[in-house]
Amino acid sequence: MDQNNWIYLVLILLVLGFGVGVVVAGRRRGGSTNPASARQQAVAEPQQGQAPLAAAVEPSVELDDAADVTADEISDESAEAEPVEPAAPTSMRDRLARARGAFSDAIGSVLGRSAIDDSVWEELEDALLIADVGIGVATSLLDPLRERVDTGDIDGPDALIAALRESMITQLAGANRELAMRPDEGTSIWLFVGVNGVGKTTTIGKLASRQVASGSTVLLSAGDTFRAAAADQLQTWAERSGAEIVRGADGADPSSVVFDAVERASAKRIDLVLADTAGRLHNKQNLMDELSKVRRVAEKGSGVVTETLLVIDATTGQNGLAQAREFAAATGVTGVVVTKLDGSAKGGIVFAVETELGIPVKFVGVGEQVDDLVPFDPSEFVDALVSN
Repeated sequence: MDQNNWIYLVLILLVLGFGVGVVVAGRRRGGSTNPASARQQAVAEPQQGQAPLAAAVEPSVELDDAADVTADEISDESAEAEPVEPAAPTSMRDRLARARGAFSDAIGSVLGRSAIDDSVWEELEDALLIADVGIGVATSLLDPLRERVDTGDIDGPDALIAALRESMITQLAGANRELAMRPDEGTSIWLFVGVNGVGKTTTIGKLASRQVASGSTVLLSAGDTFRAAAADQLQTWAERSGAEIVRGADGADPSSVVFDAVERASAKRIDLVLADTAGRLHNKQNLMDELSKVRRVAEKGSGVVTETLLVIDATTGQNGLAQAREFAAATGVTGVVVTKLDGSAKGGIVFAVETELGIPVKFVGVGEQVDDLVPFDPSEFVDALVSN
């Protein structure tokens, strides 16, 4: 063997000897030569300048034990921690902050006056119109108050604002806001109508959760067959609420989907069908005629339409009133759901719909959470709206 070969042999022996020494020393210190442990150590302690490796490694016995200890320690600490109070629900006043803004400046200005003059009436009328109450409703609210001021029944700005608040509540009082169900044990149908983008599908999902929580059995009918995302969205709501769902093929006849849903609900003795419909432009007569057909077909089977709910986006203002007129003529609207009320300064549309059309507002949407679709309460609404 030549000299070079001897040198290589000596180097190999030295490397092997060093490796054996490291292993022995590691075992004496209680360490492990398990490759998985080495990889975990590399993840836990990256070298300087290196990013931590992904934690997709096989867990070892040592890490499992350590996790158990940590969990116990966390559990003990949690047991000693003070309980966290649940957040208080947001008040209607807070939710209607933007709508209230239309009134607050005018009310603050009126309350700061020493007497009721022409400028007071101008400010109140402007505030009502900005809030989209409409000129007819504004006149019906203010004219009786003018007479009471003239006769001395109202003698100051404070009394005027209090009287206005009472008049607004009175104008909304007396309507039947209960959602109707069949008096027998048959299947009730709630049909939802409205233009595109007002929140029909979300409203259906929230009402489904509400009805299931109250003990009713519910089936959702995905009648908006022209927008695939609508059926998918309704499917998600059905899974969340525990309701069943009937879907049709994309582009299928909406009437047939609603009919099939009612028949299935009747066969399974389900209490309530919530039927979505495709968004309709209220000024397109052929589309409104088709919507009328949906209602007729829905009642050909074993169910009865007990509610036709028009969903209106509060941000559309007086245009919502025009929508309500056309949909009421085509489908016999029994109630209105006003959505996005928390994001609009035009809450007065509630007064316009109820006063001019005589259709009760049954629910209002004041947020994105499932509990933010709430029954409409005139006193709570007016107190939140007309406050300084």
